[in-house]
Amino acid sequence: MSTTGPQPPQPLAPPSPWVQRWAHLIPAGGRVLDVACGAGRHLFWLQGLGHALTGVDRDPVAIAALAPLAQAGAEIVQADIEDGPWPFEGRQFDAVVVTNYLWRPLLPRIVAAVAPGGVLLYETFAAGNETVGRPSRPDFLLAPGELIAASAGLRVVAYEDGFLPSPERFVQRIAAVRPRPEETLARHRLGPSQVAG
Repeated sequence: MSTTGPQPPQPLAPPSPWVQRWAHLIPAGGRVLDVACGAGRHLFWLQGLGHALTGVDRDPVAIAALAPLAQAGAEIVQADIEDGPWPFEGRQFDAVVVTNYLWRPLLPRIVAAVAPGGVLLYETFAAGNETVGRPSRPDFLLAPGELIAASAGLRVVAYEDGFLPSPERFVQRIAAVRPRPEETLARHRLGPSQVAG
């Protein structure tokens, strides 16, 4: 992780190991959308990799924490994407990152926001999590295979659905690429297989 560039106003949780493992699929200097970005644990990390950033969240406190990124040129959007309009209609990004967030009506828009040659990196809680903690409502837990079904039209490079021990949680996660029209068989390099979850 680069230490140059904007720094968060307080220490952030580290980026998701899943996002770190598959970030090499993002085209160099690519435009990245982080959905429900919170205080920016992925945005600050991806900025250090040289990507152009867009983040959206409804929490004004989280948005305020992103001021250093906004000052450096990132597009930071405060919007209620559940009860308001999707602020990126008609736009596509080289990567769309979503972690620890699920609002099913948005899944088609999130997938549609992945540009040709771009990647969807999605990780959130899955069915079974109700046995170990929160979230526990089915509205916020992916059903088995749900991310694969939602990613129709993308090429799945990696998918996992299972239990992680520390902290205990059930997750489902996917790395899926939208093929370019001219590609017959792209070579998507697989990431390291031993990354702590």
